[in-house]
Amino acid sequence: MDFAFDARTEELRGKLLAFMDEHVYPAEKIAEEQRAELASPWDTPAIVEELKAEARRQGLWNLFLPDSEYGAGLTNLQYAPLAEITGRSPHLAPTALNCAAPDTGNMEVLTQFGSDEQKKQWLEPLLAGEIRSAFAMTEPEVASSDATNIRTRIDRDGDEYVVNGRKWYISGAMNPDCKILIVMGKTDPDGEDIRRQQSMILVPSDTPGVQIRRAMQVYGYEDHSHGGHAEVVFDDVRVPAANLIGEEGGGFAIAQARLGPGRIHHCMRLIGMAERGIELMCRRAVSRTAFGKPIAQQGVVQNWIADARVSVEQLRLLVLKTAWLMDTVGNRGAHTEIQAIKIATPRTVVDILDKAVQAHGAGGVSQDFPLAELWASARTLKLADGPDEVHQRSLARRELKKYM
Repeated sequence: MDFAFDARTEELRGKLLAFMDEHVYPAEKIAEEQRAELASPWDTPAIVEELKAEARRQGLWNLFLPDSEYGAGLTNLQYAPLAEITGRSPHLAPTALNCAAPDTGNMEVLTQFGSDEQKKQWLEPLLAGEIRSAFAMTEPEVASSDATNIRTRIDRDGDEYVVNGRKWYISGAMNPDCKILIVMGKTDPDGEDIRRQQSMILVPSDTPGVQIRRAMQVYGYEDHSHGGHAEVVFDDVRVPAANLIGEEGGGFAIAQARLGPGRIHHCMRLIGMAERGIELMCRRAVSRTAFGKPIAQQGVVQNWIADARVSVEQLRLLVLKTAWLMDTVGNRGAHTEIQAIKIATPRTVVDILDKAVQAHGAGGVSQDFPLAELWASARTLKLADGPDEVHQRSLARRELKKYM
């Protein structure tokens, strides 16, 4: 395993670091001020579109997609350090580069499983950053950590499918630019194979019967990094049969293909969030005095900083190993490592950000620093794409098989 950055990665890292310093960090405050003046909190601040135009002009666009026909053609190992950099400003940078969830996962689904017509109608405008999208899987009435529990129905009726169900925490659905939802539901609820009961279908957001009921908060925040989270009801929603993605019964397999890259992308960005937390903690420690000396001289604060550095270096190596395995042996061959990083990274980054909050005192939980919102985002990722306990269960079973 050679984790040295190749020439292309180094070039893109240099451009992206400069882009962050010159455009993204200065835009954070501007975006906040512009959002406060918008008619709807879900409208896009003008500065975001300016960032997107500049990123595209610089070639910092669709970096996440390994398929060179549609994206930058980077490997997971090449993309990892770039995604980490965007994680330092998770509410702006991924969107600016057209590398924000859930659009990334949806574009990957359409790239791998979409028909030519679906790609032309929905993938192309997503790749161009002209529209946004949502992924509707999680439901409030069942334990969605087990996707086979899903109750939403997708029933065939002639040349159409009829969708009925209730979803929540549907990322991206609050954004006015969200034009398409990928919906997972059951086409064969009585099928013998519980993993062949589900299918995925494309539902335009303006289809009659699609109801955006309310925005779902995250620890009291309205999460703008993913275009908001919504409760969505599908009431006799009719779409053409051609909107089915892949084949009937293929939804579970498509979901697994989608979530593997999504999980590592989250972990890549989480490392960037941790790095920003460490930077803020160190700056605070050297600039604040308590009991007659800078808090940087307090042993407990030094322990926080040292432990945070050790943890980040460990996590980065594990994420890079996982990226390398995904590139060399595929997602299935990297299953253990994908689960390992999904367990370890959010848990560790939450702890690092918590210490950074503590070092800031009251300021740490205020709106004057990004730490509280970063903490809320990181804590949410202990649930997103499968809660820790589900991954622990699966990982333990795989380990135990060696001894049975």
